[in-house]
Amino acid sequence: MFFYIAKIIWFVAQPSSLLLLLLLAGTVMLWSRYARAGRRIVLAAALLLLAAGLSPLGHAVMLPLEERFPPADLSAGRAPDGIIVLGGALDMLVSAARGQPALTEAGERVVEAAMLARRFPNARIVVSGGSGGVIYDRGSEAVDAAKIFAGLGIAPARVLLEGRSRDTYENALYTKEMIKPTQEQRWLLVTSANHMPRSIGCFRNVGFDVEPWPVDYRTRGREDLARFFSKPSSGLRRVDIAVRQWAGLVIYRLIGRTASLFPAP
Repeated sequence: MFFYIAKIIWFVAQPSSLLLLLLLAGTVMLWSRYARAGRRIVLAAALLLLAAGLSPLGHAVMLPLEERFPPADLSAGRAPDGIIVLGGALDMLVSAARGQPALTEAGERVVEAAMLARRFPNARIVVSGGSGGVIYDRGSEAVDAAKIFAGLGIAPARVLLEGRSRDTYENALYTKEMIKPTQEQRWLLVTSANHMPRSIGCFRNVGFDVEPWPVDYRTRGREDLARFFSKPSSGLRRVDIAVRQWAGLVIYRLIGRTASLFPAP
């Protein structure tokens, strides 16, 4: 139930949707006795859309998330026993329609996991990701990810598929249940840098100590705090992604899925 409620609320509450709804409400009010208030709302919504779409706001809300967890030091200690890659890297609707795996903008998760698998040939690979669809049945993302690994020369026997999870907490819970890690083992967690704080928090909460391997960076660093976007759609997309992660951190902490609001290294 939480999964469906979260999806529905976010569809309306994401910044781009809220601003469009605000703009629509103000426009409707222009033909009512509240026309003066409507003009103010339209102006405010338009200015906020421009600010979110063109200003460095998207970089500012994304940067703290991406900077929170640096990559694990793989030059020290034992080689990783396993590599966990979280779902979100494949567009299952397009994949099903076209008959071949279609990567999303987070496709670097799968590519980087394959590179790590070749670097550490004895490490197992766990792909964690089921269907994240609400209206459409998208199928298990783990199955298509396994096809990509096989195509890149990774032996299928090394790849374990966790296809039940629908959100980050379930990624952690079901992955731990499946592989039953021991304390001496070393596991890397591969996901987008902006998603890493919430992911690490969930894995810690289920008692699975993993090491971060963030990928799919959207910012270069602090210099982006002064960089404007060339397209409003890019800025709005950046704000939506970052705010979703911040909202997820707050909600997961409130319902007990993480032990801290902003997990730290």
